[in-house]
Amino acid sequence: MSEKVLVHYEVRDKVGILTLDDPPANTYTYEMFQQFDAAVLKARMDSNVEVIMITGAGEKFFSAGANISMLNEADPYFKYYFCLHANETLNRLEHTPKLVIAALNGHTVGGGLEIAMAADLRVARKGAGKLGLPEVNLGVLPGTGGTQRLCRIVGKSHSIELMAEGDLFDFEAGLDKNLVNVIIEAESGDDFKEKALEYAKRFTTPNKASKAVGNIKRSVQTGIGLPFEQALTVERELQQQLFQSGDAKEGIAAYVEKRKADFKGS
Repeated sequence: MSEKVLVHYEVRDKVGILTLDDPPANTYTYEMFQQFDAAVLKARMDSNVEVIMITGAGEKFFSAGANISMLNEADPYFKYYFCLHANETLNRLEHTPKLVIAALNGHTVGGGLEIAMAADLRVARKGAGKLGLPEVNLGVLPGTGGTQRLCRIVGKSHSIELMAEGDLFDFEAGLDKNLVNVIIEAESGDDFKEKALEYAKRFTTPNKASKAVGNIKRSVQTGIGLPFEQALTVERELQQQLFQSGDAKEGIAAYVEKRKADFKGS
């Protein structure tokens, strides 16, 4: 019997699209996260992928987080290692030197928001859903990176308030809280996916030097956890890699020649 596909993988126009698909709410089990982990590694290694985009299947949910029925039946031993694997997967996503965009097509709550916060940018369909980390209402905390990533995005005091209250808020409020980067108007879920893909393509060649975009991400993600002088060292080393690239030569030459650069990803 073939395994049910819970995470779809496709490549379109240099964008690797990972779609969470377990209706009705795209909640994730250990099985889904194993497939998600494999898809992250596949996109990382795929030379045809310059940007990664994560979205949910259907019209209503990006993801409602971990499957509560699964957690209700599992023992504490399983729950610990389930969370550990989820942490490892999201860390791999965060440190992959390719820009990651979460395309929020619908409600993005609990562990769904934790996945989205591991992305570099979040775009959301206007009026399509709510955000939040309501785990406190279950007597637990956001345990797959939520407490740590939220405070790095919105600040310490505000993140404690949001998690301790456990309330949900719409995407437009998420824009004000810096949890959402861009709101996209779309007539349907399919229309939103196409518009999110167009947004993602802004960061691929020939529009942008994909290695530079990836190294900007690496410099920020690695450097933010280091003392300032060490972070500057990381920045210099990544810059030197770019100085040796074909796209840096092209970008500088295009500037001098007053023309649009044609980046190749080399």
